[in-house]
Amino acid sequence: MAYWLMKTEPEAFSLDDLAKRGEEPWDGIRNYQARNFLRAMQVGDGILIYHSRVAVPGIVGLAEVRSPAHPDPTQFDPHCKYFDPKSSPDHPRWDLVDVGFRARFATVISLEELRQWPAFGDNPLVRKGNRLSILPVSEAQWAAVLEHAELV
Repeated sequence: MAYWLMKTEPEAFSLDDLAKRGEEPWDGIRNYQARNFLRAMQVGDGILIYHSRVAVPGIVGLAEVRSPAHPDPTQFDPHCKYFDPKSSPDHPRWDLVDVGFRARFATVISLEELRQWPAFGDNPLVRKGNRLSILPVSEAQWAAVLEHAELV
């Protein structure tokens, strides 16, 4: 089992949206490194959901990978903002995984708090300038979050 952190902007799609739907395709990823992380995911992998572009960015809850990576259909839709004219159904460039809701935290584990934790010292999330929307999380980092989180 592997662990991941997936960032989302709550005005576009929040943990609450995921909770209401239960499961959702994580589409629109258009960065090759993030895409490769999607391709490495396995069903059952744990996900930390991170809200970005908010007053207090941080980890707000848990989800899990519910499907293996498969082509993101938005890359083929010319009316979608994620359309990629260089991609074709025979040679798709972009993938997605289906993500399922697991739990909400009572309070946000803020980025500033994570920067203080020794377990996150080597995670790119706590470095200035990191913009990747998907990051691997070590088992120690996953355990540290679960130790500090209060599930709702």
